[in-house]
Amino acid sequence: MAVDVPGLVAVVVFYLVILVIGIWASRKSKKVEKTCAGNKSEVTIVGGRNISVLVGVFTMTATWVGGGYIMGTAEAVYSPTQGLIWAMGPPAYLINFLLGGLFFAKPMRSKRYVTMLDPFQHRYGNMFTATLLLPALVSDILWVACILAALGGTMSIILGLSSALSIVISAAVSIIYTFLGGLYSVAYTDIIQLCFIFVSMWLCIPFVILSPAVTENSAHLNQTNDNSWTGQLELADAGKWADDMLLLALGGLAYQALYQRILSASSSAQAQVTCFAAAGTVFIMGIPSVIIGAVAASADWNQTAYGLPPPFERGEAGKILPLALQYLTPPWVSVLGIGSVAAAVMSSMDSVLLSSASMFTQNIYKTTLRKQATERELQWVIRVSVLLVGLAGTGLAFGDNSVLAFWLVSSDLLYCVVFPQLICVLHYRYVNTYGAMSGYVVGLLLRGLSGEPVLGIPPVLLYPGWREENGVIRQYFPYRTLAMLSSVICIITVSWLVELGFCHQLIPQSWDLLGVFEEKTDEEEDEEPLPREKKSSILNTKF
Repeated sequence: MAVDVPGLVAVVVFYLVILVIGIWASRKSKKVEKTCAGNKSEVTIVGGRNISVLVGVFTMTATWVGGGYIMGTAEAVYSPTQGLIWAMGPPAYLINFLLGGLFFAKPMRSKRYVTMLDPFQHRYGNMFTATLLLPALVSDILWVACILAALGGTMSIILGLSSALSIVISAAVSIIYTFLGGLYSVAYTDIIQLCFIFVSMWLCIPFVILSPAVTENSAHLNQTNDNSWTGQLELADAGKWADDMLLLALGGLAYQALYQRILSASSSAQAQVTCFAAAGTVFIMGIPSVIIGAVAASADWNQTAYGLPPPFERGEAGKILPLALQYLTPPWVSVLGIGSVAAAVMSSMDSVLLSSASMFTQNIYKTTLRKQATERELQWVIRVSVLLVGLAGTGLAFGDNSVLAFWLVSSDLLYCVVFPQLICVLHYRYVNTYGAMSGYVVGLLLRGLSGEPVLGIPPVLLYPGWREENGVIRQYFPYRTLAMLSSVICIITVSWLVELGFCHQLIPQSWDLLGVFEEKTDEEEDEEPLPREKKSSILNTKF
């Protein structure tokens, strides 16, 4: 396929604009750092806590409206085996932000935490916090792979450009401006990217709907009452549907990218407003993908240059959005479509890069590896971490076929392992390190033994309703939700039993290897956990 030179030029111009804005924002970040007495790394991580509501809503929405969201939603609606009812992204993310604003924004922002891992560090200490970084890091790398794979597939179809080259160029642009400016660069580029996504995606809709391959086929579909794009939910599939919905709705509450925006707000109330506003905007941003997926399912592909068999039969359902733009719209419209996907990819990727780098720098390097590190040193650690996470995700992006699958898997570990911990540490005062460690092991073990087809991991535990499809065993029981709930129950139960044992001297004090139940003075008993910048981490649980 020949390279579309005008389209390529348009995309290059768009990338240059984003890069220039990112560099401009990095200069703004440096100006804020000069007026900030100490803790300059916090300017990079949480923008000096002075990000406005409007900018906060833009950057929070843009983070969630990534390549996986746009292409995964269209893929679900188009797929004959799924349909609209399986397009869970828009409603799940709406629920995610509403719950975030109601139950998580205030506890996190009122304590002036810097990262999502800070409450764990204050409650459990450095060692256990380091173990929580691992699933968060793996999830972020998978998320980067997901959104880059989405962009690579889009550019290869519409521009005729090598998928590998597209992935490398897009990753490089995101890494550069995130490397330079931290949250300021991420937030201000997100504004431009989100506006471009909104305008270009909605502009494509009329052309897709009015395509001859769609309008001429719609009469036939109406006569046969073919509503395949709406999908059906069989009773046997209800467990999987509920599992996927809860995974997206609740798993997102364990992303550092969410708390980075919450913690950058100037107050708890502003953080809550940002979440509530983003709930509406993220839902609206998913509507164009739903329409494109539905239209593609109704199109007669034999009337296009694509021909037969249709994309699903060729195993290209994951690329249905760029295919629809390429074959159902004029060339200049399809170029706008690729620009929207590119914008979505970068708006999510930069946030993911910064979130992993922030957690490693703030909760591992600063508190454990180099307690005397200077602010300049910490800023360089953030930058190197951004580079390494970006390279890892980029390497994993090559060769992926289903964007939707990677999109779901990226939330798995957070949902099964980190989310239960976050609920307990924020909303259950009496959990302790022993309970947290037990819940961590239970959640991770149950999830691992359930297998993962996307990563080629066979299941050891076979739940009711499992099926073998094309030689691959797939679980239709809500096994991820079971792992999450089991982890929560384990954390609370073990914490209560251990506390009961030590406090009533049923367990010898010498067995308290982690020092959780050491005797404290009255002053220590009354002391409230303070933010990282005001107090060093502690190993003992406060009761």
